[in-house]
Amino acid sequence: MSILKIGGATVNQTPLDWEGNLKNITDAIQEAKSQGIELLCFPELAITGYGSEDLFLSRWYPDKSLAQLQKLLPYAKDITICIGLPVRIGETLYNCTAVLENQKVRGIMAKQFLAIDGVHYEFRWFSPWQAGKMTTLDFFGENIPFGDMVFDKKGITYGFEICEDAWRGDLRPGYRLKDRHVDLIFNPSASHFAMGKSAHREDLVTESSIALDATYFYVNLLGNEAGRMIFDGEILAAQHGKLLLKNPLLSFKPYQVRAFDFDKDAIPHEEAVSEHDKNEEFTAAVCLALFDYMRKSRSTGFVLSLSGGADSSSIATLVAEMVHRGIHELGLDAFLERAHISQLSSTENSTKAVVQKILTTAYQGSDNSSADTLESARCLAESLGATFYDWKISTEVSSYTKKIETAIGRQLTWDQDDITLQNIQARVRAPAIWMLANLNNALLLATSNRSEGDVGYATMDGDTSGSISPIAAVDKDFILQWLQWAEKHLGYSGLHKVNALQPTAELRPQEQHQTDEQDLMPYPVIVEIERLAIRDRRKPADIYLILKQELDISPVQLKKYIQKFFRLWSRNQWKRERLAPSFHLDDFNVDPKTWCRFPILSGGFTEELRELDRLDE
Repeated sequence: MSILKIGGATVNQTPLDWEGNLKNITDAIQEAKSQGIELLCFPELAITGYGSEDLFLSRWYPDKSLAQLQKLLPYAKDITICIGLPVRIGETLYNCTAVLENQKVRGIMAKQFLAIDGVHYEFRWFSPWQAGKMTTLDFFGENIPFGDMVFDKKGITYGFEICEDAWRGDLRPGYRLKDRHVDLIFNPSASHFAMGKSAHREDLVTESSIALDATYFYVNLLGNEAGRMIFDGEILAAQHGKLLLKNPLLSFKPYQVRAFDFDKDAIPHEEAVSEHDKNEEFTAAVCLALFDYMRKSRSTGFVLSLSGGADSSSIATLVAEMVHRGIHELGLDAFLERAHISQLSSTENSTKAVVQKILTTAYQGSDNSSADTLESARCLAESLGATFYDWKISTEVSSYTKKIETAIGRQLTWDQDDITLQNIQARVRAPAIWMLANLNNALLLATSNRSEGDVGYATMDGDTSGSISPIAAVDKDFILQWLQWAEKHLGYSGLHKVNALQPTAELRPQEQHQTDEQDLMPYPVIVEIERLAIRDRRKPADIYLILKQELDISPVQLKKYIQKFFRLWSRNQWKRERLAPSFHLDDFNVDPKTWCRFPILSGGFTEELRELDRLDE
């Protein structure tokens, strides 16, 4: 028989939604009780949400968090609850986990290592707790033990590593917990989603169960909490190096509860099923992120300028897939209720009807647009069920062009004014599509990808216009292969025409046969340069020496590509500063508000590119 039934509860929280957050927590507690769970762990900062940002700097916000904790005490009957919240002692704020039992706070444990890399800035708000240190907290007139401690229940001792604590190698608190002979270690986390990250977490959990000689239990936050970061709601348990529990990730539900029968003397035989596919992870993450962004912003849908090309088509497909997955998991009525969308009539009772209600698209053709892209956009929209409009922008382009020609006293030509004539087509598309978004109380979806963000291949206030930029954190090469995958594996036959087209902005006259890769360089090359320059932070000469061995490109051409990348990267930081908010989806991104900060004005790698030129001389 099991000695102790333990559980993890992931919750989809929102900063400042005190009532909603508390309901998710209490509903999860009730679910845990119905499953017979005796010891339940919630994620890091579950009471407030991890993405509260500078709200953590105020005095009232942590105080209100403690008041919310007090409201949970009546629920801590016949169950022990471990839950994360910010706690201030004096002038210092700590990231903590409180343990509630018998309707009292048994103690509060504080995080010892703070995340300060990538998308995390915890040192801006919190201070690390010193290992071994203990003090007390005045909790509404009662002194509560506070600091580095372990707990016990039914003869089982347990402790905590809060998220980043577990990733600090030999310094991690888990080794001190091992010295204290704990049987069980919880890791309440707010670990952002990135493709491939779940596999690393599984390794952490299984390896920790061996290295720390304890059952290791991990529980993460869920959903697009505050706009950019996505949490996958992962719950994992491992014992003796075997993964015994893993839940479905990226759920549309407000919470999930999973249980595990803990017996420290048992030898596990069966392991949990674990599958990882980058395309599936991307799809699930963006679908949930779009759903949460829509409902949390109290919008009732999305509007998209559908060009028939890869980027806008991928976004349209992801919105449709969001509807399919949400309805499949929640049911039609619950999906609409959770999304704050009015119920459908009996004649509209279908998934396609919901897509039509939620997604409005428009093809805005110029004189340089082709019949191929119009047909591609129309076929895709019809196959998805999206509302589709088609209009021309030629009159608006002509009007603006004539005004400028009259003002400067000459005619604009493609030889002399190429960028100007390209950009006006992109920019005049923005007002009309914004009008549709306003009319529908909808979010306008921007279509930039990360490769375009790298080199500024986007028209500011044109195709960059939007409320959210769903694919701005992934490269164009990934999007192109994902579209092929979605057509084949998700069954979106409407992508067939999209996948047959070569990516092009269609902003120059058709006889010039404009393509994206002719304007820039092959997308796979951008990916390789970006990986080394942005993710790994290497200088141009180093990148050349590495890629010279890896890519089948002449040294002269490779130098030109690297030089072009760095020059375009340097001069286009101002564009990246103004891109619509994007979801963090990969192990890095170029969003200056999250992962990659770069000066708007700089010397543009002038000396570093001279060094590159001198190589091989």
